[in-house]
Amino acid sequence: MRKLFGTDGIRGKANIHPMTTEVAMNIGRAVAKVFRSNGKSRHPRVLIGKDTRLSCYMLENALSAGICSMGVDVLLVGPMPTPAIAFLTTSMRADAGVVISASHNPFEDNGIKIFSNDGFKLPDHVEARIEELIESGALASDMPTGADVGKAFRIEDSQGRYIVFAKRAFPNDLTLDGLKIVLDCANGAAYKVAPSVFEELGAEVISMGVCPNGTNINEQCGALYPESMKKAVLANGADMGIALDGDGDRLIVVDEKGLVVDGDHIMAICAKYMIENRTLNYNTVVSTVMSNMGLEVALESMGGRLVRTQVGDRYVVEAMRQKGYNFGGEQSGHLIFLDHITTGDGILAALQLLAVMQRTRRPLSELAGVMQSFPQTLHNIKVRERKDVEQIDGLAGKLAQLEKELAGRGRILIRPSGTEPVIRVMVEGEDPDRIESIARELGEFIRKAC
Repeated sequence: MRKLFGTDGIRGKANIHPMTTEVAMNIGRAVAKVFRSNGKSRHPRVLIGKDTRLSCYMLENALSAGICSMGVDVLLVGPMPTPAIAFLTTSMRADAGVVISASHNPFEDNGIKIFSNDGFKLPDHVEARIEELIESGALASDMPTGADVGKAFRIEDSQGRYIVFAKRAFPNDLTLDGLKIVLDCANGAAYKVAPSVFEELGAEVISMGVCPNGTNINEQCGALYPESMKKAVLANGADMGIALDGDGDRLIVVDEKGLVVDGDHIMAICAKYMIENRTLNYNTVVSTVMSNMGLEVALESMGGRLVRTQVGDRYVVEAMRQKGYNFGGEQSGHLIFLDHITTGDGILAALQLLAVMQRTRRPLSELAGVMQSFPQTLHNIKVRERKDVEQIDGLAGKLAQLEKELAGRGRILIRPSGTEPVIRVMVEGEDPDRIESIARELGEFIRKAC
């Protein structure tokens, strides 16, 4: 049973366990211990990036101190998107990369995500090893002294390195000249680099959410709150709007009419283009159980197929790597173009979508018509304690009964949250009223049983 790591790293309210400086220091020590043996130099290196939360300062210092105390050097890059840390970790030949961010959560929360030296998030067994080292107390007996302790360096040109990398993911023969884009950076980690990427490629950029103050990250802005972006697109006659989340690894876009285009629709658009141009490996897209049935139907009509994984973009990436697939993502807007980068990247995903728009000379609203979503509802059921779905008495029988009623024209998904005492109930089908009724019925059943 995990005590620290959830579906995407470690997350919680800052200054409350597990997001305390004491835990962060021990995480730093454990990361250094695990990856120190991979280093080829006397002092291996771990790269640390962060978003714009106030608590990032204290956690950055604690992580850095823990890593240095184990004889490993630290490369500090400051506020940068999560995918930039993945890229920089490999580009700078670091032994690991650490991101301090709670992604789309409010500023009071924070989190820690870790990348190995190949730029991929850690597999479960490595996370388990880090927890084991912290729990066992073995780290205290393995700390160097004197000249063998590590030191920290600040990398001043990290933003420029990532901007150049992102621009290279856009076709060399295309520009964004003539396009007007509203860009909402959520007052988060991408607030400096994202506008530069799109402007340097030629777009007229109307920036929002680029004035972080430590407490306004994700506050009524960004991918979770696209309303202001939609209004700005309509008011300025923009070609599209792009909203990133707090750590810049996902996006939600709106078309020129102000209509939201979610991750499923973006995957359908890009998959169609890739299938037509024979660049989608095995004509397969990888997504999670949360993706809409409409994506599956759309892909089948193109001669493609959808492979589903459990929730979490790292599980999407694992499936892609195992089978050689090169494109996948989540409905929430984590999109992974594995030919370019090892993790979800909101800026890079937006560039791939813009490339399709420029190649086809079609507006986003027209491209988004490639997929029709099935009605879908999601209910979050608060319970007294985190519990596996299989442990809820009678739920399996109830679920079988309701699935029989859908007769293959819908889906029911029940899963526990990885970070809080909540059970999520998702129902999908052709009749909006019926799926809402089923979701409420299941929610009431779970409340009584838990």
